Amino acid sequence: MEPLLHLLFSPVTIIVVLLLIALKSSIVFVPQNRAFVIERFGKYRASLTAGLNFILPFIDHIAHDRSLKEQAIDVPSQAAITKDNIGLAVDGVLYLKVIDPYKASYGVEDYIFAVTQLAQTTMRSVIGTMELDKTFKERETINSTIVSAINEAATPWGVQVLRYEIKDIQPPGSVLEAMERQMKAERDKRAAILESEGQRQAQINVAEGEKQSLVLAAEAKKAQEILTAEGEARAIETVARAKAKALEEVGRAAATHEGQKAVQLDLATKAIEAKQAIARESTVVLMDGKSSAAGSTVAEAVAIVSAMNQSGAFKES
Repeated sequence: MEPLLHLLFSPVTIIVVLLLIALKSSIVFVPQNRAFVIERFGKYRASLTAGLNFILPFIDHIAHDRSLKEQAIDVPSQAAITKDNIGLAVDGVLYLKVIDPYKASYGVEDYIFAVTQLAQTTMRSVIGTMELDKTFKERETINSTIVSAINEAATPWGVQVLRYEIKDIQPPGSVLEAMERQMKAERDKRAAILESEGQRQAQINVAEGEKQSLVLAAEAKKAQEILTAEGEARAIETVARAKAKALEEVGRAAATHEGQKAVQLDLATKAIEAKQAIARESTVVLMDGKSSAAGSTVAEAVAIVSAMNQSGAFKES
């Protein structure tokens, strides 16, 4: 037992143990996306990045452990007054990351608190330059303005603001009621406009339909009249041609000896019919004594035809 105790408390064992402790203390494993700020005798020495690193035991120590990941910071609701003197409650989310562990450790006491306060004050300043309506419409402008202002002021702190997003803008209850009434009036206005536009378009469609119907009816009537006129013209032309052909045939027949006899007979017949018609229409018929008989009437007709024959009326030219 005594040799074992002597071995444990021997100077060599103590030195070996101290060396092992020192070796373990000198090895530092830095996780990914993190940075260790090392101080030596209370003074900044180096910033260790991810991987295996070595420090002097009992002399160097890890003063600050900084995350290099992007961080989302909730910005508490903050009261702001617009350009038209409307009080608002605005909150948002701030996204930032540490780009210089040294400045983030020694440039400011608490960079998260500092950036949050700066975001709130900048937000109040930006909201104060806008009217109420623009605060709802121009959120992107507000966000970009806040990011630019924070980055300009946060450069000595070793952090970079990537973006700022407004989560909610809460106006007073009276303003919300007025906005609701305004939106309702706008919706009613749009509905009335759409309804009147629909009625107007319907009336236009009906009028266009009636117009097209009248035009089509007029065109149909015109086409019918044209076809009727063309048909009548063709019928008249056909009848005229037929009469001309008949007259031509009669003329050829009348030029012959037999034709002249037939003409004489026809004229005599028509003369008799004419005198009979006159006798039927009138109660008094004046006739000379020589022509009281039917034979004398025929003789007169024959005499007329003979006179026409002697004059050459039926001769070929």
